[in-house]
Amino acid sequence: MEPHEKWTEIEHLPEWDEEFYHVYTAKKHGKWVMLKTLAPEYRDDPKYRAMMEREFDVRYNLCHPNIVMINDFEEVPGLGMCIITDDVYGDSLRKLIDRGKVTPEMEQKVVHQLLDAVAYIQKNHIIHKPIRPESIIFTQDIGNLKIIDVGFDQHEHLTPADITEDLNSYGEVLREVLDATGNESQRLRTVARRCRYPREQARYRDIDSVRNAVDGRSDRRLYLLIITFLFAMVLILGWFVWRHPAL
Repeated sequence: MEPHEKWTEIEHLPEWDEEFYHVYTAKKHGKWVMLKTLAPEYRDDPKYRAMMEREFDVRYNLCHPNIVMINDFEEVPGLGMCIITDDVYGDSLRKLIDRGKVTPEMEQKVVHQLLDAVAYIQKNHIIHKPIRPESIIFTQDIGNLKIIDVGFDQHEHLTPADITEDLNSYGEVLREVLDATGNESQRLRTVARRCRYPREQARYRDIDSVRNAVDGRSDRRLYLLIITFLFAMVLILGWFVWRHPAL
């Protein structure tokens, strides 16, 4: 590489392309990074350029170990303006499922780390496309779980529909992973199923309810304990008043 050559080894990754974007891997000053840029047919459209700028603004301050981090937004020769992210070269969860290479360790990362990442996204009120196996990467060699397409807008509050969509996406990904590993855990199967129930009354109400279910804790059990405790306190108070009527 020439000393003045900033960008080298730029390679298109078609399988990682998104609806309006092309994704590339490249070296910037000799360090591997990922590039996300508008597909050629959208590149000169002000509406889509503004969309990409908004996505950069929304994602730049996100910081979570299971979310791909954005580093910069700059012009790259031959590609135009690009969102620059950490290098996350590896295999998508979709590819691993299709090839029968999902391990129990990967399954546990989906169960817990994906749920933590979704909770973080919701905490920051990020609006995003449904999380799918195609947007989840397990990095090469180390096998870290990373979500690569985490948001394009930020609202003051999430709507119930936003939360429902997140839970449905998590449940669908979990179901596919359990099928891929052959895990028949009734607890996890129930979690995956309840996340996707069409009836609102049967679904989990929020991400904390899903986490409790994943960890084997039950909201209903907690409520019963609270009710039992209060009932016991009433009985004790009644006994005390009966024994000391003059007080």
